[in-house]
Amino acid sequence: MAMELRQQVKMTQQLRMTPQLQQAIKLLQLSRMELIAEVRQEMVENPVLEEIPEPYESEGPVEQESQRQEELAEVRADERDMGEVDWEAYAEKFDGSEGPGNHYTGMRGEELPGVEQTLSTSESLVDHLMEQLRLADLAPEDEFVGALLIGNLNEAGFLTSVSLEEIAQEAGTEVDRVEAILALIQTFDPVGVAARDLRECLLIQARLHHPDFKLLHTIIEEHIPDLERKSYGKIARAQHVTQAEVLEAAKVLSTYEPRPGRAYSDVEPRYITPDIYIRKLDGEWVPVLNEDGLPKLRISNFYRQELARKKAEGERDEVKDYIQEKLRGALWLIRSIHQRQNTIVKVTESIIKFQRDFFEKGVEHLKPLVLRDVAEDIGMHESTVSRVTSSKYVHTPRGVFELKYFFNSSITNLGGEDLASEAVKAKIRDIISQEDPRKPLSDARIVALLKEDDVDIARRTVAKYREMMGILSSSKRKQLF
Repeated sequence: MAMELRQQVKMTQQLRMTPQLQQAIKLLQLSRMELIAEVRQEMVENPVLEEIPEPYESEGPVEQESQRQEELAEVRADERDMGEVDWEAYAEKFDGSEGPGNHYTGMRGEELPGVEQTLSTSESLVDHLMEQLRLADLAPEDEFVGALLIGNLNEAGFLTSVSLEEIAQEAGTEVDRVEAILALIQTFDPVGVAARDLRECLLIQARLHHPDFKLLHTIIEEHIPDLERKSYGKIARAQHVTQAEVLEAAKVLSTYEPRPGRAYSDVEPRYITPDIYIRKLDGEWVPVLNEDGLPKLRISNFYRQELARKKAEGERDEVKDYIQEKLRGALWLIRSIHQRQNTIVKVTESIIKFQRDFFEKGVEHLKPLVLRDVAEDIGMHESTVSRVTSSKYVHTPRGVFELKYFFNSSITNLGGEDLASEAVKAKIRDIISQEDPRKPLSDARIVALLKEDDVDIARRTVAKYREMMGILSSSKRKQLF
């Protein structure tokens, strides 16, 4: 069999993940605050981009969407072929004054909280304890041991990450000395701090606030698990006292703080700023983008003039190539932001169409919805819808929700209609909120009540939904005082 070497031309199609496409995908999945940070970083790295100092507002959400579509059409027209764009002509006509971000936000400045309402300073638990340690007037070596102990407390104020032996070894001292310093710190404010477990934390508080309440001390030392299960009769029999006496001790114990460091937690609260608002205008639910804080971009006049001068000279040099490269990056950034904002609006409009009853009547009327439904409705891929709905929040008359909240699995009721899982959770939450706290409803009883409302689900499903909502079991919800 003869072998020969020859050339053959073959045409194939490939999907290439270009840097520009990667940027568009990246911007799409960013949260609002992450997008603002990303745009500002791009402005630092790309001198061609600059921020318009004065805000621009259109007349309303309808004009906003019309303006957005016109701007996007203009950018697309200028983008004909990324390899052959006439960047000089683009820079001459596009100053960015009508670029992304320069739209009606739907929120006037006076409607937003002032800076003083969003800023706060607070003393940390470590600072609070170190100040007390310095006032204790200890020897330098003992103060060092105290600092090691305080530095190893967790957010709740417990010493759980290291042993006293490890502290002693690091400080080069005896364990007995470390125990003495620990005992001193346990007298500091907040009461119960520096305990090694919940039992010790509660005992510290009991010895300070109720030193003569021996039954309380005993219950803390021996019956914490029984107390959690509200097995008051068992505790009473074990301690040869009446159940009323146990209830009195439990009532006192309920006033103690199980996490002494809570008030000084270093964990910053998470503030959510909606990406989009949904409002009812002329009887229709309309999505309005929140672009407050998003830099309004334009091309720098200096670089436009410099590029025009280079064009007049008719020579190619490194400066001209540099400006063209940065213009290319600026155009893609602007276009990617346009795509991101338009896609968020499209997805939100589709959600409104599917979940209109939710906005009109409440969470009980939320319908089953999956990503595929919205993807097919707006002609996009499911992965795109997934990226859009991740870490994006919407402000509605019913509250602030993540866009993913509106996607739910379905449960068929007795009438053959499909209910969203969130709607069933809302029914369970409503049933439990109306129960007698002294006689809380069991999961089986909740199942029976749901069945009366034409919702037929298993007891284990009720238990699963209850746990997902952070609601305790009936035995732990029971209140006796």
